Amino acid sequence: MATELLTCEQVGKSYWDGNHNLEVLQGVNLALNEGQLLAIVGSSGSGKSTLLHCMGGLDKPSTGQILFRGNDLAKWSPRMLADWRNQHLGFVYQFHHLLPEFNALENIAMPLLISGQSASQARQRATQLLQRVGLADRGQHRPAELSGGERQRVAIARALANNPALVLADEPTGNLDDETARQVMALMLELNREFGTAFVIVTHDQKIARALPKQVQLHHGKIVPQTAGAAK
Repeated sequence: MATELLTCEQVGKSYWDGNHNLEVLQGVNLALNEGQLLAIVGSSGSGKSTLLHCMGGLDKPSTGQILFRGNDLAKWSPRMLADWRNQHLGFVYQFHHLLPEFNALENIAMPLLISGQSASQARQRATQLLQRVGLADRGQHRPAELSGGERQRVAIARALANNPALVLADEPTGNLDDETARQVMALMLELNREFGTAFVIVTHDQKIARALPKQVQLHHGKIVPQTAGAAK
């Protein structure tokens, strides 16, 4: 039987803008299994990124709860959340957020060093990941010396550095041309199969979403019920 990895139960998120309460998420229920691929689809302002931030413990829901392997994230201290993100999560963003003063190899090694691994262990793992994402000859290049697709491949390798259970990707192809976006998506699907890592990919692009076996759609902060025949 499939084992649940992360669960959202009646998750809501609201902000006070000085005049009224703005509800960004409303009663979101979502379950993600170990090793599962999930696309969260919606237009700009639908709450996709907010939901992803809550799932990653970067923001707290106003209502409801988020469970990781049965543990309520709201009960963890900031230090516990930081350690959990380092050890169990990877993040990929539309803009790669690589550290510009470090080369590709050093960027990938950074999460490993933070987790307490030795410099030699971190370098060995980073070298393996660079090779796996097809950039074995680009390790000494800084982000400014890499193409957009190469930078995103480095970002994906960095997200996988600590062999996380889950990678959260926010519009990971939104800054790429169509062909490069296709290649990056294909890489993430390959890595899912190879490592058994679950991926949640936020996108507004239906073509990207259809590449994943399960999709949910957000509209004004609510999950839209799937119609008959929709992907599951």
